Amino acid sequence: MNEPKQKSARRLRADKIKAYRCKFLIAVIEDPQDIKNIGTIIRNVNALGVEKTYIVDPKRKLPDDWEEMRERKSLSSTSVSAVKWTFVKRFDSTEDCLAHLERNNFTSIVTSPHMKGRQNVVLHEGDYTVFHKLAVWFGSESLGVSDLAVKRSALCVNIPMLGMIESLNLGTTSGIVLYEITKQRREYQRMYKYKNRRGRKFIA
Repeated sequence: MNEPKQKSARRLRADKIKAYRCKFLIAVIEDPQDIKNIGTIIRNVNALGVEKTYIVDPKRKLPDDWEEMRERKSLSSTSVSAVKWTFVKRFDSTEDCLAHLERNNFTSIVTSPHMKGRQNVVLHEGDYTVFHKLAVWFGSESLGVSDLAVKRSALCVNIPMLGMIESLNLGTTSGIVLYEITKQRREYQRMYKYKNRRGRKFIA
C-alpha cells in the first residue's frame, strides 16, 4: 500500500493562508507601461490576500495563458515568484475587462490622486464591505485611470497627499489602497463566519 505523499512546505503554507484570502476581490491594472510595476502589484495582491489580478494589456506584452505567464522570468523575479501563486488574467481592452466584470456582477472602483467620477472618497474614510464583488482599478503610470473606467465605476478612491509631491508610483499606490480594502473585507468576512457559527441571521 502506497503511503500518501507529504505536502511541500509551500503547499502547506498555501493551505494555511487560504482562509484569509479576500473573496470576490480583484485588482485591475489598466495598461501598465513597466513590467516591473506589474510584478510589484502581483506581489502586493498575493501578500495582502487579494483573490485575483486582471491586467488590461492592449499592446499584448503578456501571454493569454496563465501557465505561460508564470514562466516569464521578468514577472517571476519582480513579483518574487508571487505570479506562481496568484491567478492572473489579461484582457485586450478596458471595455473587454469591464464587460467581463459586469457580466459576473462585480462593482468597479477606481483609484486616483485627484477627484474623478460622480462619487469620491478619501481612502481611509470609505467602506469597502458594501460591495459584495469588488474590482479595484489602478491606472497606467503616465495617464492614470481611463475615462471609460471612471465612467463605469461606482467610486473614485483618493490617497491623501500631504507633501509637495502629489502622486505615488503604481506599486506603492496599490499596496496602500489594497491594504486598507483587504483589512476591512477580512474583518467583515471574519464577523460573517462568527455570526453564522452562532446560528444568527446575518444580512450580507
